[in-house]
Amino acid sequence: MRGSWRDRPTASWFQRLWRPWVSLNPFKGRGRQINEPRPVGIRDLVASPKEVVARPERRWRIIGGFFSLLLVGLLLRLFMLQIPGHSASEAAVISNSLHTATIPAPRGLIVDRSGTPLVTNITTTEVLLSRQQAYLDSSVIGALAAVTHQSIAQINADINNQQYSPYQPAPVMSDAPASVVDFIKLHPGEFPGVSVQGVTRRAYPAGGGTASQVLGYVGAITGAEMAASPNAGYTTSSQYGKTGIENYYEQYLRGKAGESTIEVSADGNILGSVQKTPPVQGDSVILNIDTGLQKALDSDLVNDVQMVRRTPDPTNGVLPPAPNAAAIVMDVNSGAVLAMSSYPSYDLNSFVNGLSESTFKTLDAEGAFTDYPIQGQYTPGSTFKMVSATAQLQSGIFPPYATVDDTGVFKVPGCLKLGTGSCLFHDDQGESSGLVDLPEALTVSSDYYFYNLGYLFWSQQARYGETPIQNVAHEYGLDQYSNIDLPDEVQGRVDSPTVRLALHKMAPKAFPYYQWYTGDNIEMAFGQGATAITPIGQADAYATFANGGHRYEPEVAAAVVSPTGKLVLRYAPRVLGHVSLPASVRGPILAGLEGVVQNPHGTAYGTFQRYAKFSEAVFPVAGKTGTASNQAGEEPNSWFVGFAPANDPKYVVVAVVAQGGYGADAAAPVVAEAFNYLYQHPVQPVVLRVKSQVAPVTTTTRPPVTTTAPTTSTSLAPGTATTTTTTKKAG
Repeated sequence: MRGSWRDRPTASWFQRLWRPWVSLNPFKGRGRQINEPRPVGIRDLVASPKEVVARPERRWRIIGGFFSLLLVGLLLRLFMLQIPGHSASEAAVISNSLHTATIPAPRGLIVDRSGTPLVTNITTTEVLLSRQQAYLDSSVIGALAAVTHQSIAQINADINNQQYSPYQPAPVMSDAPASVVDFIKLHPGEFPGVSVQGVTRRAYPAGGGTASQVLGYVGAITGAEMAASPNAGYTTSSQYGKTGIENYYEQYLRGKAGESTIEVSADGNILGSVQKTPPVQGDSVILNIDTGLQKALDSDLVNDVQMVRRTPDPTNGVLPPAPNAAAIVMDVNSGAVLAMSSYPSYDLNSFVNGLSESTFKTLDAEGAFTDYPIQGQYTPGSTFKMVSATAQLQSGIFPPYATVDDTGVFKVPGCLKLGTGSCLFHDDQGESSGLVDLPEALTVSSDYYFYNLGYLFWSQQARYGETPIQNVAHEYGLDQYSNIDLPDEVQGRVDSPTVRLALHKMAPKAFPYYQWYTGDNIEMAFGQGATAITPIGQADAYATFANGGHRYEPEVAAAVVSPTGKLVLRYAPRVLGHVSLPASVRGPILAGLEGVVQNPHGTAYGTFQRYAKFSEAVFPVAGKTGTASNQAGEEPNSWFVGFAPANDPKYVVVAVVAQGGYGADAAAPVVAEAFNYLYQHPVQPVVLRVKSQVAPVTTTTRPPVTTTAPTTSTSLAPGTATTTTTTKKAG
């Protein structure tokens, strides 16, 4: 009898799959049908032991192979670490145990043309506390607080200051007195982790108020300043020149920081110093500044502003506010800046230990952080007439000795709006000068003469072009950067149809009128309208006229010298442009400018008679007053520009007082006093302190800046100031 299909080891795969469905058969109970599958058990799904061949050696081989691979990988990794990667591993260990702390370098000195120090360094004592020691033994903080008379909170704030490296002791007291230093040194056991060291800080032998805007100040470096010089070796604790010469010549003054390598244990404790590289002091900068002249100019400008504020305007009785002022003395034959003053200003000593917030707000509100000689923009008024006269004689549009009848009121020919007064241009207070030629018009500052000149140029633009006066102003540099070696100089602006339209597009409310009419050309010809120039631009323009047509780059610095006395750089005079001034052009203008001071009818004659302490026959002065109208209700800007000796010019002096009133009353006295000093103390040659054995001297000039006339400058109200940035590098 056949066995059950269930016992057959060779049951088909179909039968094995069908077995679970037997219970669902609808014919179950009626007797087994043909080919009916039977129920499936676990034994049917698993092979019997007799059917499987045992192979234990295969499992051991697999396990052994796996661990063998792990061992090979481990040995390979050890080989890589100890043989090829030995140097890297050693460096990593050293880096974890050795840390480098920066030793700040003393900054270079800044001296005047005679070698008189203006900015030096003095060494003071600083008390420092190790952060690790403070964490391990907080009692040292209390001990320090007691001996230094500081609060515990202040010391905690100092050691938590992220400005300093965590592996570098944090300064907790500057300018420590000798009594504190001696006590700490005599009781080292009471002050674990406390040390004292000498540090340098800026000092001002000539006084912190002398040429403060020119010299500038230093402060803690910012992230942006570090990012701008990633390879200069700065750290978060570095000092950085913020303004003035300190900023412009930062690359020379900063020096090279030293390094102190310290060993640190695994738990972060400092074990000791391993190596120390001393810092190298920065190079010194020799300026063209004359300290005696600078002090006199600073004092004269302050005294003048105070005098102006006490003297009522004779035309309306108003006390001029004179919110700011500027004065400059330059060498007309080289562009060397001999003195430069800005009002209001600040005392550089205030920045040595950090400026308080209240002091900062006060100075900022006063406008003391604006360097007005290079950042102030002022309507030039009649000082611009020298430019218009140059255009007149270069073009030949009107002969220099032909006269016009100055009636005091100029009527624009062909104007259809005479009844409204818009076609009438008045001299100051309606005064008439009668028949005047060009020299006389400059001497008495006849507005009528230059009204007529502005009209002539505009009415004959088909022959002379649309902007003949502006073109000459561009040659004088009045619409350009002067390229002086100080940061954040502002560009001047000379009104024109193009400039007027650009200003309207940028500031429609401030400049609602963008059209250019005959009246606009008339106003521009005598220094009004939207023209706004800087004192340094005006000084450079008059220096250009005085020397016969060479426009020099103004230079504050004369040379750079290494700490050992080696001459690193010597800045040579650099000509930026030329103005054609043949005798036929320069002669009549010079005669008019001499008459301003020397002719009894000259606008500054009375001022120089009162203030000048020299003989005009020995030291003749030529110059020009300027009284530039501002917005309604404001006093005019006061200007005076002079150069001397007029027959052989050496110096040009510019003074401007914002809302100061008449140029002869407010600005001219400053210039007269400056010439008093120059007459009695002629400027001496620059002294270069160099050792006898030096390498060849490198003579260089500074890089140029754009000379394109501005077309999109933003505007300021006359007499106000702003800043702009131009890319210039020292060297």
